[in-house]
Order: sequence, then C-alpha cells, then structure tokens
Amino acid sequence: MNSSLRSLLLIPVVSLLLLIGLAPTSIAEVTGREVAYTAGDTTLKGYLAYDDAREGKRPGVLVVHEWWGHNDYARKRAEMLADLGYVALAVDMYGDGKTADHPKDAGAFAGAVMKNIETGEARFKAAKEFLEAQPQTDPEKIAAIGYCFGGAIVLHMARIGMDLDAVASFHGNLAPKTEAEEGKVKARVLVCHGADDSFIPEEQIDAFHREMNDAGVDYKFISYPGAVHGFTNPGATELGKKFGINLAYDEEADQKSWEALEKLLAQVFGE
Repeated sequence: MNSSLRSLLLIPVVSLLLLIGLAPTSIAEVTGREVAYTAGDTTLKGYLAYDDAREGKRPGVLVVHEWWGHNDYARKRAEMLADLGYVALAVDMYGDGKTADHPKDAGAFAGAVMKNIETGEARFKAAKEFLEAQPQTDPEKIAAIGYCFGGAIVLHMARIGMDLDAVASFHGNLAPKTEAEEGKVKARVLVCHGADDSFIPEEQIDAFHREMNDAGVDYKFISYPGAVHGFTNPGATELGKKFGINLAYDEEADQKSWEALEKLLAQVFGE
C-alpha cells in the first residue's frame, strides 16, 4: 500500500476519534491582567489570573507578596494557581504597587503595615472583596497564601477569624499580632517552613504549635530539612548573596511545599 492511499484511509478514523470526543475540547489559556482597587484613600494595584478556557465559577485564591512588594514572583504564583483552575489575585499590601530593591526599604514597607495592622486588614479585605466580585469567582470558596511577609499576613487573617476556607504560609513569620482563640479560626492552616530558617527561632515555632493546639485550629506544619528563608523563590539565592543575608532557593522544598498546597486546596474546595 503506498503512502498516499494509507493517508486517505486514515482520514475517516481521525474524524471518528474527533466526533466521539477523544480529542481535547478546550485548551487551557491562563489570562493575567493588572487590576486596581481601593482601601480607603489608597489605590492598590494587583494582578488577576485565571484560565479563560474554563467555564463556570471557581474557587478564588489571594496571593500575598514577600516583603519586597507586589512583584513578578507574586504574579507568577497567581498564574500557577490559575493553571490549576483557580481564580488568583496577587494583592498589593503597600499601596500603588510599591516594591523594594533593598532589605532596608522592604523592612520599612512591611514594618509599616505590621505596626498598623488595621490598615493591613482593610487592604486585605479590599482585595478579598475585589476577588469575590469577579465573574469567574465563586465567592463562597476563597483561600489565601503568602510568602515571607505575606505568610505572616495570611496567618493573621486566619487568627482574627476572616472568612477564608484555607490559608498557607511559606517561610512566613509565625509570631502573632493577635493570638488565635478557640472557635474563632475558620480556615484550615498550612505552614511550610524551612528547617534551617535563621529568621524564625525555635521558640517562635514552639509558641505557634501551642497557640494552634490551644485554639483547636485545624493546621499542618511541615518543616523542610536544609531549607532556609525564601526557599520557594528562585531569585532568593542571588538576593542572599547580594545583601549578605541567609536567603536561598531550594528546589525540592519548593516543589514539595507546592504539592502540599495543591492537596490542601483540593481538599477544602472538593476539587
């Protein structure tokens, strides 16, 4: 049989496969766009990401940035969540999309929010309401994740009883601004921690466990051996060397912590 005849005979078979649905019906296409919302007189600049090929409403996830501010790393995580089928909003906790290039400035920005946590709560709530209002979002299914400074923020929101299904902190500070109280925390809590993170003392870890247990919080604490602060960020190693601080990327810990997040979200949202 020559090749031309073979090709002609294959055409009906391919057509049949398409008709019975063995070919993909849609192609995932993550859409990301800059958005603006407000908290009081402050304009906040975020980044919304979702899979445009998916139909119907889906769970939403807030992504809170490191102390460097709302940057490409936070946006990348939002896109990764969108690729999983969620509607993700990389939030702006500093206002006007401010970012820092030096630890001194980053610390000042983060410190200003933590010292006036009511402002932080208002900005987080504004982001949550903005995400809930999106046509792609199921407003009854909302989670939040955070990195470094952002980890401390999402843990705080869980502690004060914010209406969230789950929160996940990656190499975040564990010390409370307001301690969790029994019956108040609605969210399931995941903490992904670098076992060699010099920014988080053992006393803080022990206190966190006591606090969560005393308050009856449904939480999981995972410690990754050898991992230090910033272990999820591929740019952390370079930043650590540049500024002489103990930051470094850890590919294994990054992958495992993301898998833990995927599992948590699938459980709480019934995906």
